[in-house]
Amino acid sequence: MNAHKGLVLIVEDDANIAALQRLYLERDGYRTEIAEDGTAGFAAVARSAPVAVVLDVGLPGMDGVTFCRRLRERGDWTPVLLVTARGDEADRILGLELGADDYLTKPFSPGELVARVNAVLRRGPRPAPGPAPAVHALGRLRVDRGRHTVHVDGLPVEFTALELALLAHLLDHRGQVFSRAQLLDRVWGDSAHRDQRVVDVYVSQIRAKLGTASPIRTVRGVGYGASAEAAGA
Repeated sequence: MNAHKGLVLIVEDDANIAALQRLYLERDGYRTEIAEDGTAGFAAVARSAPVAVVLDVGLPGMDGVTFCRRLRERGDWTPVLLVTARGDEADRILGLELGADDYLTKPFSPGELVARVNAVLRRGPRPAPGPAPAVHALGRLRVDRGRHTVHVDGLPVEFTALELALLAHLLDHRGQVFSRAQLLDRVWGDSAHRDQRVVDVYVSQIRAKLGTASPIRTVRGVGYGASAEAAGA
């Protein structure tokens, strides 16, 4: 198959896992490059300009969480799919907070990896700063999707691309309630290969960042929505 979907950088120190990821990604039309440690992978992002990075957390040289943090600090928003061991929940959550776009927990099927990469890329690039009109102002909260900014009481709050996408979707449909599966379809672009609890993780992160200014409400047994009235006004 001719590869037309761009280069995916695989940063993985287990040669067998990396080879399996390469096989399935290339079957789906991607080119791949493998880096065996975090330091080499970090250099490869600037050199090779991948469309996405499949990044293991437990890497020699530079661990995946540090890799992701440094990438975002230099303003690089290449999509990152974080790969963690089952017990690495703290690293997984920290990685998401630092700007990872999604995560996979080992063991996972190679088909699921490909589906996740495709879903991340379907969401498109992070919005670049610019005069986009998509602004929500609700009480103490102001969300500018075009400039990728969130403010509470005029002070900036750091949000990842997915956190902002989820918050903006709920604000776009204030007063409506969405199930976790609906949110996965509409925000993540994929619900078939994903644990619905990821929605709960993101809602918790957003609430922690916004405090009493958060407009998100929980409807027990249904899902989440944004209040039609200002929160914490």
